[in-house]
Amino acid sequence: MRCFWVEKSESGEVSASLTEQPTSILDAAETTSPRIRVQVEYSSLNYKDALAATGNPGIVRNFPHIPGIDAVGRVMQSEDDSFQPGDAVIVTGNQLGVTHFGGWAEQIDVPSSWAVPLPDSLTPVQAMALGTAGFTAAQCVAALIDHGVAPESGRVVVTGATGGVASLAISLLVKLGYTVTAVTGKQSEHANLKQRGVDTVLSRNEFVDESRRPLLSAAYAGAVDSVGGKLLETLLRSTSYRGCIAACGLTGGNELHTTVFPFLLRGITLCGIDSAMCPMPERKKIWQRLAGEWKLDDLDSLTQIYPMDQLASLVETILAGKMVGRAVVQI
Repeated sequence: MRCFWVEKSESGEVSASLTEQPTSILDAAETTSPRIRVQVEYSSLNYKDALAATGNPGIVRNFPHIPGIDAVGRVMQSEDDSFQPGDAVIVTGNQLGVTHFGGWAEQIDVPSSWAVPLPDSLTPVQAMALGTAGFTAAQCVAALIDHGVAPESGRVVVTGATGGVASLAISLLVKLGYTVTAVTGKQSEHANLKQRGVDTVLSRNEFVDESRRPLLSAAYAGAVDSVGGKLLETLLRSTSYRGCIAACGLTGGNELHTTVFPFLLRGITLCGIDSAMCPMPERKKIWQRLAGEWKLDDLDSLTQIYPMDQLASLVETILAGKMVGRAVVQI
């Protein structure tokens, strides 16, 4: 099978290339659960995949490795009566592409408990245009709703606005009637964001407050933060009473310097979003929403399809912060 193979030499040098590997490598997966073998049709590119492709030790602990935290395809073999050969399935999160060989390969072998039937209203390309990014974005929006942040509550901020998760979060929020403020470091994307229904676009420098004031003016009812660092610190100090921030990323840093005042005086919620280990009942519910009442009208316009041959250059692009929208990889 053809796959994106990441290796580490005895000297510690990491290398990656498209190569042919025997499908027998998939049989080494250790699991006591019933397994399914899937013929992968499409995967996607996420920041986490790019880290895995470069051997980042925070993501990859064992070599050789195949990245790809998302996959969609058809069941080839199944040890679980819930799935039959020919069934179309989505596999995202869990340990796919992390400790388990991932979707940047023509076949995957995974526990059947990781798979969700592909909804009839989604094509395989649309499923991967969503992927972990769309799933995460939907979890963020659901968190805001669950904590009482409604369209009439006030403005909602989305940081890192041109990234995969943020782009899809913006589409969901606009579809649901929210007034969105987008924060981005890409000046060239301001007009595009406005065309997509964003009310206000701010540059990163405009938004970040470098002062040490424990609280700022309460300007936002909620936020979807895919950046972390100073952006999240500013969000915490400028969120309104009983507001909610859904935090799902750390491209701006993994440290957080704050005080308890936003929590004690304004009663805000900082809601962490974990997509990898999301319980299956909630996972199915989110996918049903994305295929139903939350199905995005502009999903195709946010998506570019690339062949596997371009994976190496795509990894460089996303690590350089130059990726816009969603990259779907045709396997």
